[in-house]
Amino acid sequence: MSGRMKEERLQRILKVILKDGHAKAGDLAWNFGVSEITIRRDLNELAERGFVRRAHGGAIISISAAVEPPIIHRMTQEKECKEAIARTAASMIRDGESIFMGSGSTVAYVARYLPNHKNLTVVTNALNVSTDLATAVNITVVVLGGMMRREELSLIGHIAEQSLHEVTFDKVIIGIPAVDLKAGLTNDFLPEVMTDRMILNQAREVILVADHTKCGKVASAFVAPLNRVNIFITDIQTSPEFLEGVRTQGVRVNVANETLMDKTNRVRINGSTV
Repeated sequence: MSGRMKEERLQRILKVILKDGHAKAGDLAWNFGVSEITIRRDLNELAERGFVRRAHGGAIISISAAVEPPIIHRMTQEKECKEAIARTAASMIRDGESIFMGSGSTVAYVARYLPNHKNLTVVTNALNVSTDLATAVNITVVVLGGMMRREELSLIGHIAEQSLHEVTFDKVIIGIPAVDLKAGLTNDFLPEVMTDRMILNQAREVILVADHTKCGKVASAFVAPLNRVNIFITDIQTSPEFLEGVRTQGVRVNVANETLMDKTNRVRINGSTV
């Protein structure tokens, strides 16, 4: 069986467990037309990724990342961190490149630092990104079709995935609700997962932008392993241990070099508190 078929079965199993809160291995084997041994292996893999917990004869749901609020609210959360990350990401984009920009608040901040670039082509499934770049005369904006996810202002689903076959890009800039050293990139909205995967499959270079609040978290649906990312840009409040774990997976880490205030109002410079 191909890896894609297995991954699709894992997603379908997870969807069942998400809906009911639990599932028996025997019932899953019957529903999916495979052996109980295969289902038990699948459940073990989902447990290793942190999505479920094994229980007697089956598994129960285990979600450690809270569902994110709508993007309009997230734009005001960790604003300084996201702006620092965005400036760093924008500096990695060269004039004349074609890039894909996904949805999410941190990616939206990146878009705001691009208008001074020249001869860029920006492909996006994020309506807010296309609006922010609408008046940038040196940027060609290509918007995918698809079903709108209102909370995220993103276009997803079959039409968006079909549209991706018609475009190419040099770099992909994506955000993610949760990134974990073991579970990889995860999302809390199952219908968006396949769109996210197709975006990553089209990418030559993947730049992940995520602030410290996303690190070490696991959401309900697996998107991709961490080593699918080429460059990880985060802020100075992300723990050094987490960053080292990312590096050991062959991912280049770039910490936004900014002065920020921590929760005790002490200044943090390059990861040190003074």
